[in-house]
Amino acid sequence: MEFQTNNAEATELVGQQLAPLLQSGDLILLEGDLGAGKTTFTRGLAQALGVKRAIKSPTFTIIREYRDGRLPLFHMDLYRLENSPAEDLGLEEYFEGNGVCVVEWPEFGEDVLPKDHLQIEIKQIDGFDDQRLFRIVAEGERPGALLAAFKELRANES
Repeated sequence: MEFQTNNAEATELVGQQLAPLLQSGDLILLEGDLGAGKTTFTRGLAQALGVKRAIKSPTFTIIREYRDGRLPLFHMDLYRLENSPAEDLGLEEYFEGNGVCVVEWPEFGEDVLPKDHLQIEIKQIDGFDDQRLFRIVAEGERPGALLAAFKELRANES
């Protein structure tokens, strides 16, 4: 699935649209350059899950936990693991837990990431500061069903 957003509010809205479809155990891998909108997307997702706290990038903490929403949200940023193995961090406990995991920079944790996931790539469109291109791919049965439901939701809204 591929589509475009034209501003930060629309990027946040994508997260808000996806959130009601999420279930415990869902894993979202976010790919994109610095400033692409990964945390903006996650902010919208968290708001729609009912998280009341401000959503901040977990770059320096690796994991931020938000447990006050409809589902616990575990927002991870693996960028700092570029030269370190992720296997010693116990991330599996989050992936096998009762919440939703959103992982930024997943390429630095490939050794521990589950095979089934929804991969969302966000790219800034050259020459347009606020426009983003989304590419979403599902790996596995549950992520495939999630993507199908999201496609239907977006088709019905347009």
